[in-house]
Amino acid sequence: MNKLNQFDLSVKLALCCAVALPGHLSAQALPAAVQSAPESEYRINVGDELEVLVWGEDRMQRMVRVQPDGSFAFPLAGTIIAAGLTTQDVRMEIQRQLADKYRNGPPDVTVTVREAAGMRFYVVGKVRTPGSYAAGGEINILQALSLAGGLAEFADVKGAVILRKTPQGQVIERVQLARVLKGSRRLDPGTLATPLPVLRSGDVLVIP
Repeated sequence: MNKLNQFDLSVKLALCCAVALPGHLSAQALPAAVQSAPESEYRINVGDELEVLVWGEDRMQRMVRVQPDGSFAFPLAGTIIAAGLTTQDVRMEIQRQLADKYRNGPPDVTVTVREAAGMRFYVVGKVRTPGSYAAGGEINILQALSLAGGLAEFADVKGAVILRKTPQGQVIERVQLARVLKGSRRLDPGTLATPLPVLRSGDVLVIP
């Protein structure tokens, strides 16, 4: 086995480990690029069911479903954009919308995810197993690529992009996969200057 094939094999193994690291393995076993992926709170997805409670107002307790456009309606607050946000973000937005409706300032609001629809994304193009995938939480582009079986022959990683639907329309985000996949040959030790892009529900990762 030549050096190039050995490197490709090591990259594929690292990508697989990045998706689900067993508890008995140390994070030091992973490449710095994967270790640097930030951990964060759960972000709300389309289809999630939320419980919204305005304290002291029984009539303002609601179970709401996040609609395909990423929003839901709430009494007196109107339309609230929730997809991609945390429950804390949504709580603060509802408080802001209700503030001028209460004489004594914004009421206490609690937002809880009662049923998570999960995050679904797509990997297409020159990968070994293109298709749709589901994840319970955040997943970066390297982890998504590993779920799709890694790169297929003749893949042009320099042209990789993310297609993302936003309220303003569909946008294209270029991703720097080639530099990361070269490992230590192109990356300095330590924290990545630019964190790996994280996919959102509905995103399409395209590898031409």
